[in-house]
Amino acid sequence: MQFSAVIVAAGSGSRAGGGKQWRPLAGRPVVRWSVEALAAAGADEVIVVIAPGAQAALDAALSGLGGWRAVTGGATRAASVRAGLAALACGPDQPVLIHDAARPLLSDEVIARLLAALETADGALPGLAVADSLRKVDDGAVGDSVARDGLVRAQTPQAFRRTTVEAAHAAWTGAEPPTDEAEAVRANGARIVAVAGDPRLMKLTYPEDFAMAEALIARRTHVGMGFDAHRWGPGGSVWLCGVEIAHDQTLIGHSDADAGLHALTDAILGAIGDGDIGDHFPPTDPQWKGASSDRFLAHAAGLVAARGGRIVNVDVTLICERPKVKPHRQAMRERLAALLDLPLSAVSVKATTTEAMGFTGRGEGLAAQAVATVELPAIS
Repeated sequence: MQFSAVIVAAGSGSRAGGGKQWRPLAGRPVVRWSVEALAAAGADEVIVVIAPGAQAALDAALSGLGGWRAVTGGATRAASVRAGLAALACGPDQPVLIHDAARPLLSDEVIARLLAALETADGALPGLAVADSLRKVDDGAVGDSVARDGLVRAQTPQAFRRTTVEAAHAAWTGAEPPTDEAEAVRANGARIVAVAGDPRLMKLTYPEDFAMAEALIARRTHVGMGFDAHRWGPGGSVWLCGVEIAHDQTLIGHSDADAGLHALTDAILGAIGDGDIGDHFPPTDPQWKGASSDRFLAHAAGLVAARGGRIVNVDVTLICERPKVKPHRQAMRERLAALLDLPLSAVSVKATTTEAMGFTGRGEGLAAQAVATVELPAIS
């Protein structure tokens, strides 16, 4: 079924700390989630209603997306919805889904149920049964219970034919604006039905709601592996896993030649499928000569965060005859934990030798291998 959509994103979001529709959720702005969901479900057009002066923020949030238009809203939610409806290009009988930007985790299943319900009803909304007991409270004192039979928690989007919802807003005579479109349409004599809602379609109202929404997003585990090796040369110390160790030689490389950090950086980049360290920091670029490899690792970790992911654990193995790694292993783990903002229990550093075989066994160089486990949103 063809449909259009209006997303209301004109609120201040003050209870969530302000501007909640622009804040990132799993690496993408809150409002982008709804625009992408409605577009993916086949919306002919998506109108995003914003506050005056918010066009730049919206453009940044929806960069690279097509199929949407913006319109400035009014002083109330109802006024903003009317502005969004007026901006639609569809005909009067086209179904329109009216959605709050603060409910980002919209699924195809909810959209399908709403559109199907319009075949026999004037309007539809997703609803969740009330599972908790309800009590009246007076000045902190708990009073009588409230029967919850027949009660639902109303969600958005709410679905109506365009002419139905526009007529309801035009006919509204209440002293206060309607709380949502269902109230206005029902007051105008129309029949609205409830379809099964989705617990994930929660409204982001308070700061703590963002943590809950993050936990509700499906994620996939990705594993990357990295390897690096450098030859020994004249020097008085060596950098390994972000720790400087006094030694009678140093590792030779364009940067500080920290093989442990290089291998770990490649492992993280591998987990997110974003090339290798040489793609991001070419050894031919003079700006990286002698650079601290901390910067490379921080860059890779930042790419994970930008995609809404998180590094779960890392494991580095250093392969060398000398220097002895064990006396410095704890310091290395602590340094990696600090660089990646991980608990110490999620960081492993080990060392081994090749029993005097190969280039590491002959003392010609040092090698490192690393594995990183990363969780990314399933839609990434």
